[in-house]
Amino acid sequence: MTKNRIPFGLMLHGPGGHMNAWKHPSGPADASVNFQFLLDQTKKAEAAGIAFAFVADGLYINEQSIPHFLNRFEPIALLSALAATTSTIGLVGTLSTSYSDPFTVARQFGSIDLLSNGRAGWNAVTSPLEGSAKNYGRVQHPDHALRYEIAGEHIEIVKGLWDSWDDDAFVRDRSTGRFADFEKLHRLNFNGKFHSAEGPLNIQRSPQGQTVLFQAGGSPAGIELAGRHADAVFANSTSIEENRVLTQKLKQSAVAHGRGADAIKVLPGVGIIVGSTDEEVERKYQEIAGLVNVTEALHYLGRFFDHHDFSQYDLDAPFPELGDIGRNNFQSGTDRIKARAKEKGQSLREVALEQTTQRSEFQGTPEKIADKIEEWVDTGAADGFVLGFPVSAQGWQDFDQHVLPILEKRGRHSREQIGSTLRDHLGLPFRESRHALPQEKAAG
Repeated sequence: MTKNRIPFGLMLHGPGGHMNAWKHPSGPADASVNFQFLLDQTKKAEAAGIAFAFVADGLYINEQSIPHFLNRFEPIALLSALAATTSTIGLVGTLSTSYSDPFTVARQFGSIDLLSNGRAGWNAVTSPLEGSAKNYGRVQHPDHALRYEIAGEHIEIVKGLWDSWDDDAFVRDRSTGRFADFEKLHRLNFNGKFHSAEGPLNIQRSPQGQTVLFQAGGSPAGIELAGRHADAVFANSTSIEENRVLTQKLKQSAVAHGRGADAIKVLPGVGIIVGSTDEEVERKYQEIAGLVNVTEALHYLGRFFDHHDFSQYDLDAPFPELGDIGRNNFQSGTDRIKARAKEKGQSLREVALEQTTQRSEFQGTPEKIADKIEEWVDTGAADGFVLGFPVSAQGWQDFDQHVLPILEKRGRHSREQIGSTLRDHLGLPFRESRHALPQEKAAG
């Protein structure tokens, strides 16, 4: 079996994935709004041959939020700045389908795609936090099922608008005075349950055909949406067995919607800690775990359960029965937390501390991490990975210096990018316009 190159993304979440990464001395305390730091991280990843940088987001904060979530760049603004200051790395950003207008989203990502010469990706999320509605003048946050129904329609419109013009529609012929060939213009005229858009979009098609569409969500509704629309899925990394099952479900969903199994690239997010020995790994883990106290850990846990107040329970009693709390937010994640706590008989204290500073199969010596990366890909649990580090500055440096060289020697990584667009980097084909395809294929 030929072993192919493994694509990686780098999570750009400021100081790191840990809630108190801002306290760690290896990076600046203001990393979430320190553009020079984020640019340096992105350029280092670009030089290392990383396929894309990934910007997460959220639309609601309160006093219990993760500290660096209180003060962070809006993704479209950050991606626009990075598009002008990088040259090869893909640029993926999160934008909500529940609290944005499809025409605006199509125009924003169409612009970033053109600014970057075909390197843009949209992580389409439904926004799990209940409080988001309060920031957008909404009476009520849509429930889980409704959010995914809205998302399906929203994405259909955006994809349709991206095909407003044929690839060669803008002739710009000065001798005849003809700027555009209007026979290659297509109005969408979409009228749906939640949104409508006439079109056309006032920007040309992307050098990669369409912006790469990412989706995050492991619930049945998320899997169905991904099967219909996603080019890539940013998945939770649980265990190799669970991720293998999720990957199979996602690819089966793509096939059920008339697409190929390889039409979706599954990229779990992984929290990596590298050490020369197991003892060094444990020392680094404990150093990071020591950045948080149990009160902060309860706040962190509460975020997944719509900021539920866990301080009302006995810390050392079994994890409380929560009923449907959390089902309308991070559904697949909260279901997994509750199931794991019940299976292992964990106390609230144990669950909170475990969730705040998670252990991972990808924490170990460089050889062990490289082995795990290959095992996940070669056994069908992943197509690639989004690299997250509990502490960004230290974690990326360790991975770049010690793990990537091993993968390079094994032929699983190269510091030379594949092609010029994000689709090239991920092994995805150019996205042909629906108007250039036979009608039965255009809806895919």
